[in-house]
Amino acid sequence: MSNVPTYENVKIERDGATTFVILNRPEKRNAMSPALHIDMCNALDWVSEDDDTRVVVVTGAGGHFCAGQDLKLFFRANENDPKAMRKAGADSQAWRWDKLSRCPKPTIAMVHGYCFGGGFTPVIACDFAIAADDATFGLSEVNWGIIPGGLVAWCVTQIMNYRDALYYSVTGERFSGKEAAAMKFVNKSVPVAELRDAVLALARNLEAKNPLTVRYTKEAIRSVRGFNQTQALDYLDAKIDGLKFNDKSKGSSEAMKQFLDEKTFKPGLGEYKR
Repeated sequence: MSNVPTYENVKIERDGATTFVILNRPEKRNAMSPALHIDMCNALDWVSEDDDTRVVVVTGAGGHFCAGQDLKLFFRANENDPKAMRKAGADSQAWRWDKLSRCPKPTIAMVHGYCFGGGFTPVIACDFAIAADDATFGLSEVNWGIIPGGLVAWCVTQIMNYRDALYYSVTGERFSGKEAAAMKFVNKSVPVAELRDAVLALARNLEAKNPLTVRYTKEAIRSVRGFNQTQALDYLDAKIDGLKFNDKSKGSSEAMKQFLDEKTFKPGLGEYKR
């Protein structure tokens, strides 16, 4: 079992082969500071390489996911320091989109309490998202005289339908976890008391699968959304070949043998024996 690192603004917790990466500024409802962005970059780099982690859960401490950027520390403190502002912006984008969306492990956003503004980006970047029924989502930038920047405006168009993305961005109205699930902004919502159990149920499902197959599948689905048919076919053929070459456990052949020859494996009803 590898040692778990410690950070000032992020907590790391393990539950089996699932690692929770927790924004840890509860006194600020996990509003994101430049220091938190650095910690999250480092934490995601670590968890991506950690051999004991099969699933990553991103959430917030103290009853809230993330209240957006810390206006005082992110904007006001750096308004006369362009270099510091660029550094904070780069770190912010790096973990919230680049590192999360490209994480080799499956990622789950566990959303409770407030999720505002810049907090939308990591929810969308994660492969899966489960919210509490009473979670509160809001794109409040319009009320501050700004647009949803830092990729937020682009991110919401990747996961929300056009009407919803435009409506909530322009009006600044809030919506609940239940409403987020109804519009498929998140996979589903549950009562807050059941949130951790629901997230862990999904995590256990993912833990049990061949990790390389999970990785190649999620990468394929993410990529082909923007391809035409010919591009998708070429890419998926290459991805299939890559999986066969890199999967030293030969999971596909073993599953086929157990299904066809040994009659011990029923897809959807149980995993093949490793």
